[in-house]
Amino acid sequence: MEAGESNSGNERRIISKDSSWFSQFRNASNPWMARYAYALIFLVSNLLAWAARDYGRGALTEMKRLKGCNGGKDCLDAEGVLRVSLGCFIFFIIMFLSTARTSKLNDVRDTWHSGWWSVKIALWVVMTIIPFLLPSEFIQIYGDVAHFGAGVFLLIQLISIISFITWLNDCCESEKFAARCRIHVMLFATTAYVVCLVGIILMYIWYAPKPSCLLNIFFISWTLVLLQLMTSVSLHPKVDAGILTPGLMGLYVVFLCWCAIRSEPAGGNCIWKSDSTTKTDWLSIISFVVAVLAIVIATFSTGIDSNCFQLKKDNTPPAEDDVPYGYGFFHFVFATGAMYFAMLLIGWNSHHSMRKWTIDVGWTSTWVKIVNEWLAVCVYLWMLIAPIIRNIRRIDST
Repeated sequence: MEAGESNSGNERRIISKDSSWFSQFRNASNPWMARYAYALIFLVSNLLAWAARDYGRGALTEMKRLKGCNGGKDCLDAEGVLRVSLGCFIFFIIMFLSTARTSKLNDVRDTWHSGWWSVKIALWVVMTIIPFLLPSEFIQIYGDVAHFGAGVFLLIQLISIISFITWLNDCCESEKFAARCRIHVMLFATTAYVVCLVGIILMYIWYAPKPSCLLNIFFISWTLVLLQLMTSVSLHPKVDAGILTPGLMGLYVVFLCWCAIRSEPAGGNCIWKSDSTTKTDWLSIISFVVAVLAIVIATFSTGIDSNCFQLKKDNTPPAEDDVPYGYGFFHFVFATGAMYFAMLLIGWNSHHSMRKWTIDVGWTSTWVKIVNEWLAVCVYLWMLIAPIIRNIRRIDST
């Protein structure tokens, strides 16, 4: 039995090395290639949700035949987005439950993850249709749960980004690259701080042109305070985390602040050229397309970063037949990502009507991003301070 499994694993590795990418995809031999197929399914779900929101009126006649649509009106706008999101969520939850804890390439669950595409596409289509048969009350309950799921996705993404920044800093400060990367680290850190300051100045000019714009002034000023706080803690002698990580984190929090203010509803006097934002133009369309692609890319990149969530780090090198990434975690991230894209398309409010070609607009969206910014700073500072606290407790206990 063991010899048979070994031969099967060897055959798959030979296929992966010698075949074209299409053959690898068809023969379920390349889990790396499978990621792109799942990302494509996720992208199509995003586009279907957007179509249900912006152009669902054209399908009103057909939707009247569906039981759960209440004459068609419950399958459009925000509720239509939630129905498509629910189908995508169910699909990836099924994949999560069927691939969790897969560890070896010659496992049956590995073959299911990397192959059987005709079956999985049929499953996805069925899971997309079923929510349109459900009553409106059930969809509203899912919408409430999706707020929590989207928050989980943001937290996972946040930890992944901070882990990447700290990993990059550790690589630059390691004995192997310390001397070679010293100038590059200073250059990148200086550039990051300059971009942060320029971004803050531009936000004051564009989004706080009057003293009456108190909320935007508070958002921008507090972001500047947080940038200074991260830098001071990072450069403290007991922490000594360098200047690169607070600079990169500064870019992230300034970007979140900018996104939060951009999510404020149009029509106010505190947003530069706010009158033009009420009209759909090519810039709005391009911004929408970029935002949708950014959702897919963020979900895709976070899904394969399961190592940063391991409580106990295993430094032993992986075996040749180990899976390249955590399949269960990958699908779990896509499942929560399905809830996240629904919240973006409805502005985190199932009773909120969104203008065509807009995404993540509304006061709820603004506050979600602001809280995400503050949470990012708290998590980063805790990652700096936690080792010191553990050392102090260890010394006191001895």
